[in-house]
Amino acid sequence: MGIPTWCYTVTNESELKLLIKALTFAANKHRNQRRKNVDAFPYINHPISLVNILCNEVHITDISVICAALLHDTVEDTETTAEELALEFGHEISGIVMEVTDDQAITVRQKRKQLQIEHASHISEKAKLLKLADKISNLRDLVNEPPATWSLARRREYFDWAKQVIDQLRGTHPELEELFDQAYSRRM
Repeated sequence: MGIPTWCYTVTNESELKLLIKALTFAANKHRNQRRKNVDAFPYINHPISLVNILCNEVHITDISVICAALLHDTVEDTETTAEELALEFGHEISGIVMEVTDDQAITVRQKRKQLQIEHASHISEKAKLLKLADKISNLRDLVNEPPATWSLARRREYFDWAKQVIDQLRGTHPELEELFDQAYSRRM
């Protein structure tokens, strides 16, 4: 009895390898990070959540979007550089990641948040898909597994700010926008 023939059937082996490389890279970079919820889930669950939303909920399978979703917080939240991402994953994927990465040189959180609102409509279509999935995931987490130290007021503030960002992306992807609206409807 040999290896079943379905084991040899890979739609696009190079894309599958790139996906696994991005997942491995992100898992390694986020290995010591935890989400802020009571159970302190491993941080990698968040990028995986974005991939699940994009791929399984709205059927987006563009490999650059999926890989960027896995990598989207590496520059912002780890020691990863834009140059490192470009070297490892190419300019398209690193470019998408950088479009959704806050400028950490801006030390005032409120200013960074305002810039997300102002820049949202100017990012690429692929970055917009990623931004939508990120906000959906974050709102779901705020309802189901909120950060232990966040007050109700802070959670409401996040919901309202996320809506301001997403309102700048309207017309990008109706299904993702509907998922966002469903998540937003659960605002406490």
